[in-house]
Amino acid sequence: MSNLYDKAYDQSINDPDGFWGAIAEDCHWYKKWDKVLDDSNKPFYRWFVGGETNTCYNAVDLHVENGLGDQDAIIYDSPVTGTIRKYTYSKLKEIVAEFAGVLASKGVGKGDRVVVYMPMIPEAVFAMLACARIGAVHSVVFGGFAANELATRINDAKPKVIVTASCGIEVKKVIEYKPLLDEAIELSDSKPDACIILQRPQARADLIDGRDFDWNDEMEAASPKDCVPVKATDPLYILYTSGTTGEPKGVVRDNGGHMVALKWSMGAIYGVDKGDVYWAASDIGWVVGHSYIVYGPLLKGCTTILFEGKPVGTPDASVFWRVISQHKVNTLFTAPTAFRAIKREDPSAQMMSDFDLSCFNYLFLAGERLDPDTLTWAENALKVPVIDHWWQTETGWAIAANCVGLHQFDVKPGSPTKAAPGWNLAVLGDDGNPIGAGDIGAIVVKLPLPPGSLPTLWQKDQRYVDSYLSVFPGYYETSDAGFIDEDGYVFVMARTDDIINVAGHRLSTGGMEEVIAEHPDVAECAVMGVADQLKGQIPLGMMVLNAGVERDHEEVVKEVIGLVRNKIGPVASFKTAMVVKRLPKTRSGKILRGTMRAIADKKDYKIPATIDDYTSLDEIEESLGKIGYGSKA
Repeated sequence: MSNLYDKAYDQSINDPDGFWGAIAEDCHWYKKWDKVLDDSNKPFYRWFVGGETNTCYNAVDLHVENGLGDQDAIIYDSPVTGTIRKYTYSKLKEIVAEFAGVLASKGVGKGDRVVVYMPMIPEAVFAMLACARIGAVHSVVFGGFAANELATRINDAKPKVIVTASCGIEVKKVIEYKPLLDEAIELSDSKPDACIILQRPQARADLIDGRDFDWNDEMEAASPKDCVPVKATDPLYILYTSGTTGEPKGVVRDNGGHMVALKWSMGAIYGVDKGDVYWAASDIGWVVGHSYIVYGPLLKGCTTILFEGKPVGTPDASVFWRVISQHKVNTLFTAPTAFRAIKREDPSAQMMSDFDLSCFNYLFLAGERLDPDTLTWAENALKVPVIDHWWQTETGWAIAANCVGLHQFDVKPGSPTKAAPGWNLAVLGDDGNPIGAGDIGAIVVKLPLPPGSLPTLWQKDQRYVDSYLSVFPGYYETSDAGFIDEDGYVFVMARTDDIINVAGHRLSTGGMEEVIAEHPDVAECAVMGVADQLKGQIPLGMMVLNAGVERDHEEVVKEVIGLVRNKIGPVASFKTAMVVKRLPKTRSGKILRGTMRAIADKKDYKIPATIDDYTSLDEIEESLGKIGYGSKA
C-alpha cells in the first residue's frame, strides 16, 4: 500500500511540473511563473521561469502580515560571550529593512554582490536577509578564513561592499578579522567600494577613513528599504566550496527554486511547522547555515536558533542539552562529528540527565557519514528518532532522507534511507551503465536536478559542466560512492576517491570504519587507502579513543584488526591501524581523508583553508612516520 512519500516521490519524477507547481503555491509571488521547468537549454535547467518573488519578503514580512510578528524568529545563544538575545519577526523586519538601507546608501542594488565575512552573530543573518531584500547577491565567507582564501573569493565575486565584524571567538580565543580583511583586499585585484564593520567589545578594529564604516553609526542614519521583486531565476547567493583541490567553485542558488524547495523541506523532511523551534548547529559559512539556520526555518515561520559555541568546550559536553531544554527545541540538525565529540567526552551520557528534553522530537545528522555506533549511542541516549540524511553544498538540501513529514520508514544503520522527492538516483559502474542492487558504484542523479540545487557555477557555465556533468552524460555526478539495496535504501559508503582497490577487489573504506567504530574504546575513526607495491592499495586505519581509556593502545589496535578481519574478511587486507590524538577536519566536521592519504603516499597536497586545527596535520604526519609512511618515515 502506498504512503505519502511514495505518492510524492512518484509524482516528483514523473510529473515535476505538477508536483513543484502545487508546492510553489504556498509561497508569495509578485508575478506567477510562466513555466515550472524550463528545459529548453539543457543541461542548464531553470525553475519557475517568468516568476517574480522576493526571498526576504517570504521569510520575514509575510509572517508579520500573517500575524506572527510577536513570535520569536531568531534566538541568539552565545556561550562564548554569555549572551542570549531574542528577535521577533517584527523586530527582524525592522532591523533588516534598516540594514538594507545601509547597503543601498553605499550603492548596492539588484544584482550587486556583497561579501559577508562574519562570526555566528545575528548581524550576519541581518546582512544576508538585507541583501535578499534589495535583490543583491550575498556571498558568505566563513569568519576567520585566511586572507589569501578570502581574497580569492573577493576576486571571483567582485563585491561592491564587504560586511564584517571586528572579531570572532573560537571557544576562548579571540580572532581579529579586520587585519585578515585588510590583507585580503590588498591581495585582491577587485576592491570593494565600502566595508561595514560591526565593532564587538572583545576587540575593536581600526577603521580606514573613506572605506570603512561603523555598523551602528550607519544603522542610526539609515532609511529603511522595502522588498523589491526579483526574477525567480535571479541569483540569491554565491557559496564557495572549500577549494581543497584548487580554485574554489562558486555555487549559485536562485531565488525561486531555492525558496520553494526549502520551505517544503521543513515540513516534508524535518516534520516541523510554523511556531516550532528548529536548531541547525552549524555555521552560516556553510550550506547548512544558509539552508537551515537562515532561510528554511524563517520561510516556514519557525523560530531558529543561532548558536555561537561548540558541542564541547563551551563550557562542556552538556551545552547541546542545555540549549534544547532552555529554548524548547523541537528538532536539532548537526553533524555526526559533533555527537562523536560529545560521546567521547561523556560516553555514558550522564550530563544529559540534568536537563528536561521532553520538548525534543527529532535529531537529524548530516555532513559526515553516520556510523552505526554513533547512531545507536544517540538513539539510546535521546530516546527519539535519529535521522541520517545526505546532501551537499551543491544540492542545497537533502538528496536522501527519512522524510518524517511524509512517512517515517524503519531505520537501516548506515543508510540515509531513500531518495527524497525530486532526486532521481542511480548507481553506475565505471562504464556508465546501471549496476545491480547492493553493488558499489558511483551514485548519480538523473537530470534535471530539482529546485533548490545549483543551476550553474558563478559565471563559469563550462566549469559547471566539466565538474559535475561530464563523466556521466545526462547525470549529475555526486562524487560519492555506494549502493542502493533491494528496498530502495541508499548507502553512501565513501567519496568516490575513497573506494580502494585491494588486489582487484573494490572495497569501501566506510564499511571498514563502521566495523572499527563498533569497538567500545573507539570514539571516531578514519580509514584510507595507501599505496602498496604488491596489492595496489591497502587500508590504513586511524582511531581516536574515548576519554578515560587507559588500556595499552597496541591491544586496542589488535582487537580492531581482528574485528575487521572477522566482519569483512581477509580480502580487506586490513593489517595496519594506529591511535592518534585527533583527526584533522574541516570546520564543518569533515575528516580530511584525502589529505592524510597524500601525506602517507608522499604526494603534494594543498592544506585546505577550512581546516579546523593546523597542528592536527603535523601530528598525523609524525604518527604516519613512525610506521613507515610519509616524508617523516
